[in-house]
Amino acid sequence: EDLPPGTVLTSAARTISAQDIADFCELSGDHNPLHTDDEWVRANTPFAQRIAHGLLVLGVSSGTPCPEMDALLIIAYLSESRSFRAPTYPGDAIVTEWRVVESRASSSKPDRGLVRFAVTCTKQDGTIVQDGEDLLLVARRPA
Repeated sequence: EDLPPGTVLTSAARTISAQDIADFCELSGDHNPLHTDDEWVRANTPFAQRIAHGLLVLGVSSGTPCPEMDALLIIAYLSESRSFRAPTYPGDAIVTEWRVVESRASSSKPDRGLVRFAVTCTKQDGTIVQDGEDLLLVARRPA
């Protein structure tokens, strides 16, 4: 009821550090030189230096503080999809914007609702690094 289509929620900025990337390498087991070796990246890709894993940026975008998102009682992330549009380098600050595309009561559980968001992750220079869609199952206010 509090999230009509068109509602926009915006996160705080979160800077991705070289340590975040190193930690995600350890956590995920993905030690591809794209994420670990600046010289290899410059010699073999169009990128200027190592880049953050797309899944790291997705995870950060889901968890970066946003008062309006944090106020929701999220029961489940039902789906997330992202297109990776541009690299995220160590030192880039990411801001996530969620725009409500659809919100409706659950047909099987009236105390819950489904909210579909268009999601955009942008870095400090305005470059969109990811966009996509999230579908969340949220608690509704008591009747």
